[in-house]
Amino acid sequence: MRLSDIIARLKLPFREEKELFSSLYGIMGFYPHDISYYKQALMHKSIGRRNDKGRPLNNERLEFLGDALLDAVVGHIVYDHFPGKREGFLTNTRSKLVSRDTLGKLAEEMGLTRLILSSGHSNSHNSYMAGNAFEALVGAIYLDQGYDAVMRFMKKRILARVINIDKVAYKEVNFKSKLLEWSQKNRVHMEFRMQKQDKDKESGSPIFKFQVFMEGVAGESGQGFSKKEAQQLASEATLKRLKREPQFIDAIFNAKSERTKMEEMPTMAVPSTEQEQDFVIHQPETEEEGTGTNETHKSYETHKTHDETTDEFDLSDITATPQERSREDIIAAAEAAAFAEG
Repeated sequence: MRLSDIIARLKLPFREEKELFSSLYGIMGFYPHDISYYKQALMHKSIGRRNDKGRPLNNERLEFLGDALLDAVVGHIVYDHFPGKREGFLTNTRSKLVSRDTLGKLAEEMGLTRLILSSGHSNSHNSYMAGNAFEALVGAIYLDQGYDAVMRFMKKRILARVINIDKVAYKEVNFKSKLLEWSQKNRVHMEFRMQKQDKDKESGSPIFKFQVFMEGVAGESGQGFSKKEAQQLASEATLKRLKREPQFIDAIFNAKSERTKMEEMPTMAVPSTEQEQDFVIHQPETEEEGTGTNETHKSYETHKTHDETTDEFDLSDITATPQERSREDIIAAAEAAAFAEG
């Protein structure tokens, strides 16, 4: 082997590590002290690496740590950002910000997904990989530079430049309309049955509890200070159950078959309960590192018109065959039914 080839091989690891340093600086805004934490944060378990003692070497432990840190840090930021807001509002806002879908979108926007080491199969099929890597990165930052560094990263690099926190907080999703639309598309009979009407012992405010029933099959319940709130919560919980329990859908359509004496399968995908990630501020590809607040603001303004006119019902994942009524007619009927009761 020639001397030049040996030198080139020796330089290769150094060059790759230098590139990783540079990429991490572009994402975090500072250089790592101990690069080993960040290398592990980017190792998906699918690559099957092990350390000198034979133990698996991947980002799962850092992901666990980062998940706990994000709850604390984002909770602190939300608490400071919305003075006077009640606990329920703060909890809901934090949940949106740290959801796996949001973190996955952040990882893509910031270029973190390009640095993840994984098998090709996992990279194309695991939708949670990017969000897991973001959590692991937060864990690595904490071990490398401490809690204050995590706080600065989330404040200055994420919530000041990539996510519009106010838009996250005040975005609402009408789960009742989504559930009604799914039921009408699939010709499933759905109703809300009041389970309880009481008064709060401390405030004296009325309390309502409703449960969803589809073809007589019991869905989930929701309790709130108005009929609308209770039905919204019951609808959200039922949509999540439809997503995770195929046997629940089977029970509904078996009951429908008994009613109609005709076997019929679902014709529409269950609507997602995840928030649309239109609060993520997309950075222009030509933006240079080091640009400040003005450029970020322009980026948000560029997307503002589209965000504000986006229809709440994103039906792009529907696989239904054409029905007798148009999509607009179905949505209008669902909206009317959703707000029929106060």
